[in-house]
Amino acid sequence: MSDVFLLSESQMGRITPYFPLAHGVPRVDDRRVLSGIVYVIRNGLQWKDAPEAYGPHKTLYNRFIRWSRLGVFDRIFAALSERAGRSKRLMIDATHLKAHRTEASLLKKGLFPRHVGRTKGGLNSKLHAVCDGQGRPVRLYLTAGQVSDFKGADILLADLPEGTEEVIGDRGYDSNRIRRSLVERNITACIPPRKNRKSKPSYNWHLYKKRHLIENMFAKLKDWRRVATRYDRCAHTFMSAIQIAASFIFYLKE
Repeated sequence: MSDVFLLSESQMGRITPYFPLAHGVPRVDDRRVLSGIVYVIRNGLQWKDAPEAYGPHKTLYNRFIRWSRLGVFDRIFAALSERAGRSKRLMIDATHLKAHRTEASLLKKGLFPRHVGRTKGGLNSKLHAVCDGQGRPVRLYLTAGQVSDFKGADILLADLPEGTEEVIGDRGYDSNRIRRSLVERNITACIPPRKNRKSKPSYNWHLYKKRHLIENMFAKLKDWRRVATRYDRCAHTFMSAIQIAASFIFYLKE
């Protein structure tokens, strides 16, 4: 295993409490399997191309799917972001994640929602996110690519951490409803007004310039190739890949 990526004992110690308990026959080494899952997602591999050092590729795939359905990666991301501490300043934005051409079948009628849609940029999904003052994601939400930023904001801004004092967003979040919702919770909205607004609310330009942190966050997430390009058919497995990337990039760094 010396020539491939392997999670440290310290990293495993922080996330092991969120793994499901093994019943009956003990599971194959969690450290080795999770390291293989991370390797595949980061490098954009097909599961069958995972290095042999991580064990059978079917074990990696089956464990990833099973834990995704059980919400394991969701719990890990939520726990790590909560443990990192709350920030008074948050930022909200969204980005498109291009779907691979084989995902075109997801648009057929009669199937369960897969959160894939078609926009000018082609077939894609949209990741809505809130990050803290250090540029670390604290809330993530996946929709189809054509869904408006307002819908994502309705979900994410309704569940902000306690102690939030400022929210920074671009013009895409300039709406009376969003502003009113923040004001009612004593949260300052740093959102530039749309150019066609008749009455233009003021905002702190110097504070708004810090919004580059959330752009940097998206760029780091897209460095993981199975996040930048969607290969997963199921929305929950794709979301799990995003949560794994977010956890290891921002909260499990050595």
